[in-house]
Amino acid sequence: MFEKLQRAFWKALTPDLVVDQPKAVVQPQGSSTLEPEVLAALGGLNNLKSQQRIALTRVRVELHDEAQLDPVALRAAGVPGVMTLAGGVVHLVMGLEA
Repeated sequence: MFEKLQRAFWKALTPDLVVDQPKAVVQPQGSSTLEPEVLAALGGLNNLKSQQRIALTRVRVELHDEAQLDPVALRAAGVPGVMTLAGGVVHLVMGLEA
């Protein structure tokens, strides 16, 4: 009960950080909604575990190998903000093009 209340409280404060929907898993043979330049800067489609749009302006991506991430190439590809988190999780602040 307390956990549900706490989750609802945090969702009200930060609706883009508390996820209600499951992650969309990207298959290596599948396609991605990201631009090819952005995919290349993330290490290619095979380096993606999952991607999920979590707000109007942000995409959350999980990487197999975070060493393949190239933040300079991401900025050159038009991604104005990159937030790297633990465990290979990267938030791409894409603007309204997300």
